This record gives sequence, C-alpha cells and structure tokens, in this order.
Amino acid sequence: MIHDFSYQAPTRIHFGKTALSHLKAELDRYGKNVLLVYGKNSIKRTGIYDKVIEILKAANKSVSELSGVKSNPTYAQVMAGAKIARECKADLILAVGGGSVIDCAKGISVSTYAQCDVWKEYYMNWADVKNQTIPVGCVLTMAGTGSEINSTSVITNDDTHTKTGRTFPMEQAAPKFAILNPEFTYSVPKEQMTSGIFDILSHLMEQYFGGEGEHVCDAMIEGVMRSLLVSARQALKNPTDYDARSNIMWCATMGLNRLLAVGKEQDWNVHKIEHQLGAYTDCPHGIGLAVISPTYYRYIYKAGLHQFVRFAKNVWGVDDKGLSPDDVALQGIDRMEAFIRELGIPSTLHEIGTTEDMLPLIANSVIFADGYMKLTPQDVLTILKAVF
Repeated sequence: MIHDFSYQAPTRIHFGKTALSHLKAELDRYGKNVLLVYGKNSIKRTGIYDKVIEILKAANKSVSELSGVKSNPTYAQVMAGAKIARECKADLILAVGGGSVIDCAKGISVSTYAQCDVWKEYYMNWADVKNQTIPVGCVLTMAGTGSEINSTSVITNDDTHTKTGRTFPMEQAAPKFAILNPEFTYSVPKEQMTSGIFDILSHLMEQYFGGEGEHVCDAMIEGVMRSLLVSARQALKNPTDYDARSNIMWCATMGLNRLLAVGKEQDWNVHKIEHQLGAYTDCPHGIGLAVISPTYYRYIYKAGLHQFVRFAKNVWGVDDKGLSPDDVALQGIDRMEAFIRELGIPSTLHEIGTTEDMLPLIANSVIFADGYMKLTPQDVLTILKAVF
C-alpha cells in the first residue's frame, strides 16, 4: 500500500570526474559573500581546498570560513557558524566535506537569522522556520549520509548529551546544488569508508522495514542494497576502483533522497538509538549503527516477519527450501552480520568506547521513532547490554 505523499527534489546534481568544473556556474547564481564550511585538514591535504578556493576567486567571491567541523557536528559549531554568516552577510554557505559538514551547514542556514532558542524550537520541538534562511551548496568528499540531497541536519548538543536529526522543508534546507566526484572519496581512511557503507545500508534497511503488503519502493530498495554489496566488496579490494566508488557514492545519494520511501511506513529506531550512543561516545555514526543493527533486528523481526523473509531471500540470497519463515529471516540477519565482519567493523559497544554506566543513560534518552515494535527504554537497555 502506498500512502498519500508530497515529494520535492530541489537539488541539482553534478556527478563524475568533471563535476567540479560546474562549481563556478553554480556560484554565479548567488551573491558575493560565501561562507566556506569544512572539517579538519583532509581537504587541504588532498588539494580539494585549493581547487575550491581557486574557483571561488575566479567567481570573485568574498570568502569567510568555518573549519574544524567534527564527525558528529555540535550545536556550538552551528552557532559559531551562524555568527560568522551574520557578520559576513553570507549569500551562500558552501559545505566541502562529508555529511557531517553538510549537516552543520544546514543548521547554520536555518539558525543565522533565527530569533529563538534554535536547539529547543527547531531541533527538539520541530517548530516551523519562519526566519530567512541561507542557500546551501556542497562539494561531497565522503559517501554515506545522503545529506547532499536531503534536508535533514543531525546535530549533537554536548550540554544535554542529545543528538538528534531535524528534517526541515526541502526548499529551506536541502542543498541547491551538489558536486559529486567519486575520486574525492579515494583518500578517505578505510574506517570512514566502511562506516559510510554501513550508514548507506542502514538508511536503506530502515526505509525497507516498515508496513505490510506490496510497495513499489521495496523492490527499488532491494536493488540498491544488492548493488551496494557488490561495490562495497570491490572497494575493499581496491579503494581506488572508480566503478566501485562511483556506485557507492550514488547508492548513498539514492539511499536517502526520500524517493525510496515515499508513501511508506518506516522504522528508524536503529538511528535513534545510535544518535544517543554517538552523543555519549562520539563514535563514527556508521560504526555505531553496525554494532546495534543485528541485535535490534533479531529483537523485533517477528513483528515484521514477512518483510524480513523477503529481505533474506531477495537481498542476501537465502534459500528458503525446508526452512521455516523464522529460520529464513534469521539467516538474512546472520548474513548481514557477516557482511559487517567483512567490512572490519567492531561488533561490541565496548570496542567503540562505551562504558557500562553509559547504557542506562543512553537507553533513557532515546527519542523513539515509529516502527514494527513500540519500544521502551527497557527494550533499548536490553539490546545495548546484549551488544556491550
């Protein structure tokens, strides 16, 4: 069944080896003042920073910068960026980096001219943004989040130990343009590459697991998942395999452009649990998702048994001959867990910096999503203890 929906996709994508050549034409659409947002030193080390600055100069832009955005961007960084954006009267925010940098840029966009407590009103209460926002564009350097094409901004408040994602209206926060050159992802360390790969898979699974009956998006999601598995294994063998890295990058963009989940019930509780795990440990997002996912899905699979059987057969190739539906579903989850091991990702919370005293704090602070099961903090605590 497909429920009623409205869909908008305002982002213009430039994809491939020549993608950066389109940046100047995109910059020409906006005023003189640009706020450049990026992470630590990786884009300078790889030369991407110099290339972008050269194009900004050629476009006669006045450039201000916010650097050092963390892998889990903080509310303090958003507010610091908003202050710079006001002072320089930014006409465009250009994010150069991965999803964290783009998420931070979106947060700056909606916060710069806000006359309210942004964290409380926009991120916790999901209040409408009625103030002026600043257009965002991006040059992507890491595949995983899909932030380059959606309007979600995931931010951590260190003061309250809360990590949450706010999905703003597409016309307010989605990037106006995105430059996607798969070669820019070659220099990403293996841990970040594999974290991004599982983040993509998690996005796809959380849109897939939800609802009953036939939905056209299920077949689309299965196809993207199968493509991701093939390309991920190729990239593990050869990180500079262009075919593999280009497919991974496009899987990431497809994975969270919202098109694969229109009119569909979904289950985002793995992300909700990991957000609070990240708020307490600052672990890489995809790594946290990978640690939690197998145990979470074993915990809830019976409530969506039909879909988990389909997942096992159509994504992982499980042969159901002579097996009960439960056995088929569990074999699918087992194969997903084996893929996590292929990626070299840790399997316990202890390995990613979680301490036992954090577990009840994490469990009691999760903001739950709809899903196959209505979870309680005790359910989450049980899952966390099982993977500690």
